[in-house]
Amino acid sequence: MTVAVLTGIAFVLVLGVMVGAARPRRSSGVSDFYVAARAVPPWWNGAAISSEFTSAAACLGAGGLIATRGGPMLWYPVGATAGFVVILALVVAPLRRSGTYTLPDFAEWRLRSARLRRFTTCFLLVIGLAFMVAQLHAAGVVVRLLTGLPPWLGWAAVASAALVVAFTGGQGSVTSVQASQFWLKLVAFAGVGVVCWWMGGARSVTWFEGAYRAGEAGLAGVGDTSLPGVLTVMVACALGTMGLPHVIVRVYTNSDGRGARRSIVATQAMLAVFCVVPPLYGLLGHAYVRGAEVDEVVLLLPTRLAPGPLGDALTGVLAAGAFAAFLATTGGVLVAVGGAVSTCLSRAGVSSFRTAVGLVLLAALVLTAVSTPQTSVSLVLIGFSLSAATFCPLLVLGIWWRRLTDAGVAAGFALGGGVTAVLVFGQDAGVKVGVLTSSPAPVAVPVAFAAMMVISLVTPGRMPRGVGRMMAKMHLPEHLAGPRTYRSSHHGDRSP
Repeated sequence: MTVAVLTGIAFVLVLGVMVGAARPRRSSGVSDFYVAARAVPPWWNGAAISSEFTSAAACLGAGGLIATRGGPMLWYPVGATAGFVVILALVVAPLRRSGTYTLPDFAEWRLRSARLRRFTTCFLLVIGLAFMVAQLHAAGVVVRLLTGLPPWLGWAAVASAALVVAFTGGQGSVTSVQASQFWLKLVAFAGVGVVCWWMGGARSVTWFEGAYRAGEAGLAGVGDTSLPGVLTVMVACALGTMGLPHVIVRVYTNSDGRGARRSIVATQAMLAVFCVVPPLYGLLGHAYVRGAEVDEVVLLLPTRLAPGPLGDALTGVLAAGAFAAFLATTGGVLVAVGGAVSTCLSRAGVSSFRTAVGLVLLAALVLTAVSTPQTSVSLVLIGFSLSAATFCPLLVLGIWWRRLTDAGVAAGFALGGGVTAVLVFGQDAGVKVGVLTSSPAPVAVPVAFAAMMVISLVTPGRMPRGVGRMMAKMHLPEHLAGPRTYRSSHHGDRSP
């Protein structure tokens, strides 16, 4: 098995680096590093978004949760995918028309506050690191479980490939890697799943055959099968999607608002196809893989059904698909967060971008080394929850409410982020408030919205000048709004 697994992992990583390295021959300027020259076709962008969204949590964690906790976990993929409906309805086109590069760029442009930009970047960094640590830990699980090698080799492999792709061409390179690897993941996981279904077809399998594993919910409420528990996770996913750094940055890579909308529609279609994968593995895993950890169920399934060369080969294909997921998400987060950090610290440029990318990746590796491995879904859901309590109110109010102020946003971030942190990690400190202890979105999101609105209303003097022009720019079609320029008094011209 070790040879098949290592061959599959090496194939995906080498292919990813080769595809990413080909991008700079077409374009290698500053705009390409930050927003892929704003020239990504909608269907290609949709594949890239789908690829980075189907991370370790979708490929390994969701199937394992369904296998161990039962039917209620089927709602997790639904909640995550529903987030794109919210993005499409409220955010996509206006955000693209703003002409900015990143969420901190948008915050500074909309509220005219360099200090708020730095505050926003801090939250973006925390969310991004949660996603990256989830991918690195999952890579370690694959390497340890299937080859017996130390987990750090999995971290190093994913980190090295992601760093090479990001350094080579930034967002342009990562887009090419993500879009191509979405189809690789879909073929790998769906194909192996169908083969496993065929091999296990002689056995009658139902959703509720035998008992599912009981136990307390994990971080951010993962695994809570009660109705309130499932609903709170769905709220976090649906509202948190719009603020994920690696997802929202892709809005900026289209040529205009119409193209951004079409990218999200393409994403919804592709994710709808991929959403059959977690239930398939969950059903088979419940029947044939008992006693395994959540992130291990999918990986162990082929050898449980077909011990020998066939099972080893199928496991190698799954390992390749899993590492495609790790690379796509890690690369996307790395470029998005690195771009935000670099433009926060200095003027946008290729050199500052590469420096920031290296520092962000180093921070992710350090956190992975010093942290205890959690299920990938738990770590990812922490990012969703924090995004829902901070960037969701910023985007919705910043786009649709002209009276928003920088003081209001800062207060909303502080309260929404603080409530999220207390409720997610409160169990260790003795906080007991039922299902809300580890599922903060239903409390933190309203608190953040209320804080932003109330503080904005009591600080009307901080409302930025020219807000009417900004609102018109976001909501009028490009041909009516006139030339799109974005200037910041501190960072200079950021328009593509």
